[in-house]
Amino acid sequence: MKIRKPAVAGRFYPASKESIVEQIETIRNKELQNIDTSLKDRFLIGGVVPHAGYMFSAFQAVHFFEILKQSKIKYDTIVIVNPNHTGIGNEIAFDSNDIWETPLGKVDLDTEFGKKLGISISEIEQKREHSCEVMIPFLQYFLDYDFKIAPITLTYQTYKNAKLLAGKIHKAAQKLNRKILIIASSDFSHFLSPEKGRKMDEYVLRNIILLDSSQIEKEVVSKNISVCGYGPIMTLIEYSKLIAKKPKVDLLKMGHSGEIIPSSEVVDYISILFSELNTK
Repeated sequence: MKIRKPAVAGRFYPASKESIVEQIETIRNKELQNIDTSLKDRFLIGGVVPHAGYMFSAFQAVHFFEILKQSKIKYDTIVIVNPNHTGIGNEIAFDSNDIWETPLGKVDLDTEFGKKLGISISEIEQKREHSCEVMIPFLQYFLDYDFKIAPITLTYQTYKNAKLLAGKIHKAAQKLNRKILIIASSDFSHFLSPEKGRKMDEYVLRNIILLDSSQIEKEVVSKNISVCGYGPIMTLIEYSKLIAKKPKVDLLKMGHSGEIIPSSEVVDYISILFSELNTK
């Protein structure tokens, strides 16, 4: 059994179980009254969740995870599609480990699902990557049932690859009869003023709401927008269109790093829920 040990514990989130629980609980309690828990009654397809240090981005992330916690649906596999901040490895890859470990315990990978995808299986993409790992302690804290994870790194972020990956995820889930949820790991604009960042984010956000992946790619490329996980976001959009007649998109919470540590250059964090009105 190959086990991936945590690469960013003690940096992006605390290194001990007690400290992780304390940090998440403190932030959750602060945000709870602002979380739209009525969304729990939808069929949850997935969400866009930020992946920065918990002290910065958990204020947005807990909105998604609290709704997931309160949902009546229990998912077999949580598919996490993340960008590649090192650029090392394959265009698209499923992690080759059997288990991921964090200070909160171990989580099995859905290796059967990974093999059915028909993409590269490799560990190099995730070896030092934080954008998938930071989601795992949230899942371990908020979910009270057994689940598996499917970590997928989308290194070469294009509309073509996102649509291809969405189709493969959908096909594998159907073949294996998996109840899956997709997390698209992404922060938004990086190191701009709050005003400039918000303006750049809007070009992407309006096309997320319109479910227009190809236009997201055009806007990001033409305007050099620093939304680091636009590939995972496009994958979630394309997947949602495959399984739902009318996917709903709800912005849960927006914020930026300057709200925690004042700065003239901030990173933006936005959590977004993808769902369908009629439960399945």
